Amino acid sequence: MHTTNATPAAPFSCTYSPNLPELLQQLNCTLALSTFQAGKVIFLSATSADKLIQLPRSFASPMGLATDEHRLAIATKEEVLLLANASSMAPNYPVKPHTYDGLYLPRALYYTGQVDLHDMAFGQQGLLAVNTRFSCLCRMSFDYSFESFWQPRFISKLTPEDRCHLNGMAMLEGQPFCLSALGQTDTTEGWRAGKEQAGVLIDFESREVMAHSLPMPHSPRIYEGELYVLLSATGELVQVDVQRGSYEVIKRLGGFVRGMAKQGDYLFIGMSKLRANSSTFRDLPIAAKSLSCGIVVLHLPTGSLVGQLQYQSSVEEIYDVKILPGLRRPNVLSHQQEAHRMALSLPQTGYWMATQQQDQPEEK
Repeated sequence: MHTTNATPAAPFSCTYSPNLPELLQQLNCTLALSTFQAGKVIFLSATSADKLIQLPRSFASPMGLATDEHRLAIATKEEVLLLANASSMAPNYPVKPHTYDGLYLPRALYYTGQVDLHDMAFGQQGLLAVNTRFSCLCRMSFDYSFESFWQPRFISKLTPEDRCHLNGMAMLEGQPFCLSALGQTDTTEGWRAGKEQAGVLIDFESREVMAHSLPMPHSPRIYEGELYVLLSATGELVQVDVQRGSYEVIKRLGGFVRGMAKQGDYLFIGMSKLRANSSTFRDLPIAAKSLSCGIVVLHLPTGSLVGQLQYQSSVEEIYDVKILPGLRRPNVLSHQQEAHRMALSLPQTGYWMATQQQDQPEEK
């Protein structure tokens, strides 16, 4: 995975701090990240105390990821794919037997159409998704493209006009707590004019704005009772005072931050390289114009950066970051891979009906 300056970087080449593999081993987890720009969901695992390995799988513009004890959901350009971990089948995976300790297999596919789903989560009301095109929070449906059940109070109509660029969602005890948007506008893409400083957090219960004038908020998360948000336009991790609507900067990261997950005392935060020709990004403050893309690791109690991973090729933008706890080296098969059709997963056991040839590259 390490590269040199002598030759062009191979696809998905990256470098990482020496302590990152050992940290993932200590935390007993794998990282999952989505990159819509590269069209991949990537699993990052430690195979030893000094080596990482990555498993990239192809999906159509993957954005939001949702996880629970054994499920993984992926929002793609026109669909939401639901997968479940068939761990008992992982050791006998025909392409690489005796390699994996988890195996996410496709279980259901929701045909949503191009509604631009961002953050997702499994909640008490089902699989929830932030529907950016319709400025609403929706749930997956067996009967419709989606079922809308919540909008900010300032949105007057359910219409596919991306009126406020609703994007992020913080969950608390199985229920949405608040959502983030890039503006509180009610016209077609009205958020674009003031996107650098007009972001808001919206209380789920009251549907009212709880914090405003935020520089492109993304990835709101609640950890140990406190609300944290990434301010993408200024490259900052902040802690929000929900009573006052103010915030305290925990760390200035100096890049376009989006995607965040916590394991133990550590935050894993996505960093993206901005597209110079993008109308959305080109006017952002210099602090957020990162020259690299990858993951930074922050020790939350002290606010110290303790590790990082940087891509040299292929990956330039990251949307979501999730933790797969208790899995040292899981695998995932997309619904477009023939291998998953041979997997029969049952409640107590599972069967591979035939040995399949490798139909997509494995780890890097």
